[in-house]
Amino acid sequence: MQNKLFPARIRFHLHIPAWILSAVLISACSFPGVYKINVQQGNIITQEMLDKLKPGMNKRQVHFVLGNPVLTNVFDRDHETYLYTYQLAGGETQQQKIMVYYKDQLFERYEGTVLEEHPAY
Repeated sequence: MQNKLFPARIRFHLHIPAWILSAVLISACSFPGVYKINVQQGNIITQEMLDKLKPGMNKRQVHFVLGNPVLTNVFDRDHETYLYTYQLAGGETQQQKIMVYYKDQLFERYEGTVLEEHPAY
């Protein structure tokens, strides 16, 4: 059946703008100049904060200084883990892990090192 209003040649030309629009939209998805955000997660712990910890502090006092831990171990209440990760605009991820140890529910020691800088602030 032939369309008398639009001959085949004109109908073909009507599809060209749709193809061009589709190609432009698809290419925009992979444009190399797309803005990538900085991603930060966890607790920012500084050396000054760790210096405030003293043996014998209870968990509430430690949480006041460091904040609540990211990971809570329900099987072993004698240590807590403070994690912080930072990824600068899709680049390499930096990670900081501080383990806080308790004995009889009182602060005993910590292990781990802080990042040299926290780019988030």
